[in-house]
Amino acid sequence: MKLIFSGKTKDFTPVLQDKFSAKLAKIGKLVERRGEREAHVMHQMQRRLHKVEVVVNFYDHALVGEGSDTDLDKALIGAASKLEKQVLKMRGRWRDTHRDAKSVRSSKESWQEETATPVKAPPVKSSAKAKANGIGRAVKPRIFKVNYREDSKPMSLEEAILEMGSDVNYFVYRDANRDCLSVLVRRTDGNLDLIES
Repeated sequence: MKLIFSGKTKDFTPVLQDKFSAKLAKIGKLVERRGEREAHVMHQMQRRLHKVEVVVNFYDHALVGEGSDTDLDKALIGAASKLEKQVLKMRGRWRDTHRDAKSVRSSKESWQEETATPVKAPPVKSSAKAKANGIGRAVKPRIFKVNYREDSKPMSLEEAILEMGSDVNYFVYRDANRDCLSVLVRRTDGNLDLIES
């Protein structure tokens, strides 16, 4: 990030400039993704008080960090921390408004097309068994789709437990009381976990 100093520039020693540019290095990584940026550092003295203002343009907005203290070093660090908060807030706001709606829509549609059937989980080979068999690389886990149809009958928790039986590790169903999708998962100790959406 290119720094441009104005105001009482004789107070900015090379050591202080290096320290301040190191403090702005993190902000530079966040801001410079879309080209080289400039930071304008303005310094004023008022009644033994150093007032520092740092201005950076980011996503067509001028972000301003202000700091004031009797020590110039503390004023610079205060201005940099306020500027960093503003940059993080602006990046979060930009990221939240520019999400890809197509991927969200396609995942909802694929979820609605699936039908509810109990699936038995395959036995998983441990890494010790894999190494003993001469397989040195890790095996990717298999993904099983849960088939769920919107026109299936909603059921209560007790009905879902009876439908699940003892041979299935999990069961997906539509809860009749809450009208939401629920998942029953068998734990290793034999008890069940209920996950509701």
